[in-house]
Amino acid sequence: MNPNQDSGGTSEARTRLLNTATKIFYAEGIHSVGIDRITVEAKVTRATLYRHFTGKEDLVLAYLNQADQAIRAQVAAARASSESGVAQVQAVAQSIANSIQSPGFRGCAFLNAAAEYPDPAHPIHQFILTHRQWFLNSVTELLAQTSDAPAGPPARHLVMLRDGAMAAGCLFDPELVSNTFLTGVEGLLRKRTDSVTAPENAPSLISATDQAP
Repeated sequence: MNPNQDSGGTSEARTRLLNTATKIFYAEGIHSVGIDRITVEAKVTRATLYRHFTGKEDLVLAYLNQADQAIRAQVAAARASSESGVAQVQAVAQSIANSIQSPGFRGCAFLNAAAEYPDPAHPIHQFILTHRQWFLNSVTELLAQTSDAPAGPPARHLVMLRDGAMAAGCLFDPELVSNTFLTGVEGLLRKRTDSVTAPENAPSLISATDQAP
């Protein structure tokens, strides 16, 4: 191979490897997928993979880091969408609902990975905890803008609603799960303020909860 082509194509090869691993890890799980499967589908050699990643664990961390960055971007966009704290929380909730209804949805990449890496000391588990702490902190900050009441308890409640919706979204009707989730978030906000506008397309409290899975 031409050395110039090799040097010019390394970033492309890394991107192809990471995109391939992301697709397979998310759809099928991590432990069930071997390095050979990834290199074959990415159309690269093992040597190329090890030139970009120290091993499978490093590739998994890159996959989760990519997911982390995508979620951070969603939250940043929600924060930038309005000056209203209530509207920002609703925008975050709507982005979660949109994810649940997206094609190929298979639940939360971090919860899925945590089930495969249960050792709290493992670097992948540690990365998952760091991501989740960041998300909880972000939601707490957003909810703190909606009322003078303590934001910690409702923030933890919202994260639990999100976790439940992400788990149910790939088992039941994703639209129904999303609407139930949005209604739950609306309930949290109504408890903090008496003048909350429901997220667009969110059903009434009764209609969603009565049919919730």
